[in-house]
Amino acid sequence: MSILSTPGTDVPSAEAPDYPMTRAASCPFDPPPALRTLQAEAPVSRVRLWDGSTPWLITRYEDQRALLGDPRISADSTLPHYPHAGAGQKERRRQSRSFISMDDPEHARQRRMATAAFSIKHVEALRPAIQKIVDDLIDELLAGPKPVDLVQAFALPVPSLVICELLGVPYADHDFFQANSKVLIKRTTTPEQGRAATERLVDYLDRLIGDKLARPADDLLSTLAARVRAGELSRREAADMGLLLLVAGHETTANMIALGTLALAQHPDQLARLRESDDPKVVASAVEELLRYLNIVHSGRRRVALEDIEISGVTIRAGEGVIVANDIGSRDPAAFPDPDRLDIARNARHHVAFGFGVHQCLGQPLARVELQVVYGTLYRRIPTLRPATDLDQIPFKHDGLAYGVYELPITW
Repeated sequence: MSILSTPGTDVPSAEAPDYPMTRAASCPFDPPPALRTLQAEAPVSRVRLWDGSTPWLITRYEDQRALLGDPRISADSTLPHYPHAGAGQKERRRQSRSFISMDDPEHARQRRMATAAFSIKHVEALRPAIQKIVDDLIDELLAGPKPVDLVQAFALPVPSLVICELLGVPYADHDFFQANSKVLIKRTTTPEQGRAATERLVDYLDRLIGDKLARPADDLLSTLAARVRAGELSRREAADMGLLLLVAGHETTANMIALGTLALAQHPDQLARLRESDDPKVVASAVEELLRYLNIVHSGRRRVALEDIEISGVTIRAGEGVIVANDIGSRDPAAFPDPDRLDIARNARHHVAFGFGVHQCLGQPLARVELQVVYGTLYRRIPTLRPATDLDQIPFKHDGLAYGVYELPITW
């Protein structure tokens, strides 16, 4: 048993390691080695955060699903010992609180207002439009100079165009909302920076809600505006929800597109299998495996225990913070044999990249379709696509709440 935890006790160790942990420079796609050690030796253990607090870190897949599905675990970010990811994120959640940081019944009530737009049926109906966006951007890539940064030229525009269309946000404003989104998802953001970026985005979305109240359209912000008109949401709640959907709707998928492309480039056998198949099932399987393998949400799912809970022989006391490290959970050998191997034929659908339980990602059907279209199109249309620089020259987002690369020069 590791010194980091003792079954049945809640006494924090003075040697609790800092979290998040550092990845090995030679293995940028793998979770930090220290997480693998904890998973094997102390699957429920204390870690130390930026503010000196020592919440529990959960590293095993089975424990993670059990906790994320347990009603005794709260996502309420206003609770005293909620383990915020950084000072800027704490300030943002104080200012703009959406349903992902609420518990039922309010969480379920607000979430239902956006569910239809992200349903599998609705998202599948968007597939042709998403395909056109991807094809048009690839046309521009092929007609332009090379090397080119895949992030700016393709990975960011694809989900940004899609979420703008779905929400009813003008894509012409993408520089504005992308720049402010970047501030919100950096762990190093200060409270002042977080407050300013949040205010700018909330004000922007509030103005759009006002426009939709006056001139409704066929989009999600108009749906939320109708809820405001009916007295079911305040205008601020609608703007807060719009902020969540806009930021989450482009940042996560953009990181998966670029990081997935880079990971496939490092595994040419897997890239060839994907590129040479026109079977939608092969593409869908590749998406699930890349989600599992990369797990770009690498700062964990943050929670607070509402009651005493015993997990893997350790008692988490009521009121204590909990972090579910989904990146190492999706690399648990008990759930995924040979977990550090990228295998697009693997049955990986049970990964925890989208979380688990009532708070699992609302937008996962949309993310899946976007990634299926991208991974099923980009490498077939540009079969010689490859990074234009060495792996050790590519800037990874070690300081972000979502993992990815800041830029990815490519050529063909």
